Amino acid sequence: MRVTKKHVYTALISAGATLVATLLFMNFAGGEKKIEQKLPRLYEADDGAFRRSLSALLGPPLLEGNRVETLVNGDRIFPPMLQAIRQAQRTITFETYIYWSGDIGREFVDVLSERARAGVKVHVLLDWVGSIKMDDALIQTMKSAGIEVERFHEPHWANLSRMNNRTHRKLVISDGRVGFTGGVGIADQWRGDARNPGEWRDMHFRVEGPVVAQMQAVFMDNWIRATGRVLHGDEYFPKLEPAGDHAAQMFSSSPSGGSESMHLMYLLAITAAKHTIELSASYFVPDDLAIRSLADAAKRGVKVRVITPGEHIDAETVRRASRARWGDLLEAGVQIAEYAPTMFHVKGLVVDGLIASVGSTNFDNRSFRLNDEANLNVIHRGFSQRQREVFEADWAKSKPITLGAWRQRPWQEKLWEHAASMFGAQL
Repeated sequence: MRVTKKHVYTALISAGATLVATLLFMNFAGGEKKIEQKLPRLYEADDGAFRRSLSALLGPPLLEGNRVETLVNGDRIFPPMLQAIRQAQRTITFETYIYWSGDIGREFVDVLSERARAGVKVHVLLDWVGSIKMDDALIQTMKSAGIEVERFHEPHWANLSRMNNRTHRKLVISDGRVGFTGGVGIADQWRGDARNPGEWRDMHFRVEGPVVAQMQAVFMDNWIRATGRVLHGDEYFPKLEPAGDHAAQMFSSSPSGGSESMHLMYLLAITAAKHTIELSASYFVPDDLAIRSLADAAKRGVKVRVITPGEHIDAETVRRASRARWGDLLEAGVQIAEYAPTMFHVKGLVVDGLIASVGSTNFDNRSFRLNDEANLNVIHRGFSQRQREVFEADWAKSKPITLGAWRQRPWQEKLWEHAASMFGAQL
């Protein structure tokens, strides 16, 4: 058979299509088995078995002797973060999803660069997708100051099968002693005090004590994956003395290993709840198992409340996909309300006024199975009570959605929501 140019072109097109299809499958199909069965209810949140299960199943142990401070909105979040960076004498490690150009982005670059020029070892890990709006000049400023800057899963032939895996973690650790985590990105949308739609509502947390070493280890996990370089020694992992009376645990998840850890943590906490569940969810697209777990909790008498974004949201498709899934929850007695004043970017869970889980994780499939995430679990009634107070303040500014109103929404909305829900596995 004579091979013509047409044959060659056809073969190349066929090979290219096969390659694209393979890469799409590898990026959008989860590689690990997922939890498919509802967890049996073996204990309650105040039971020692619950604490032991968190430590055994999620990896790092719960550590005593920590202090966790709640920071509400940008006006109270950014100043302590910048202060901790300015006070660093040896090392700064910094990982984030969102880093955009703007005033606050420039301020962080200036402070990080000043510390690097002063001899502090500064390492910055930015997600490539999340930092795509960042001016290249800011990157060059940091590199010129001696900062090690890396992009997580930047487009490269070696990363093609992992382009859908993003790091969504938010971590800043100063001298291995003071850590920050939460939901805040580095962009001007997070500045202010949620007074109007231009100022997003969010939370971040300042941490001291032995659990900061776990936070540093979470950063190192992705730093090694991105660079192949290991940062260790006393500069990064100093001896940490007790700083308070909070029991805490910093754990992470990633599609490359332990992708179900976040999903499992939420299911464990929801299943153990006896009295109350307060869930702040900036992106609330629960899978069937999460819906059944929340509904079962409500049916056994737990007061379950969920706050989600309202009309001010940066991803309308997510809001539509979320609303499509509320029927079984509302029928079971779960209370759902949409935050009214501005974009609601808070991510947190409080169970029975005892355990609080805070960090980067959204209540959706992308966070549970596709992204790299990190959450801080805190078992302390005072800390959890503070989270409940913040939740109540947010609830007062939210519009409750009744089952009747949900059922009576226009057919056009139902159609849009159903269509959006079909992409729930990627949201």
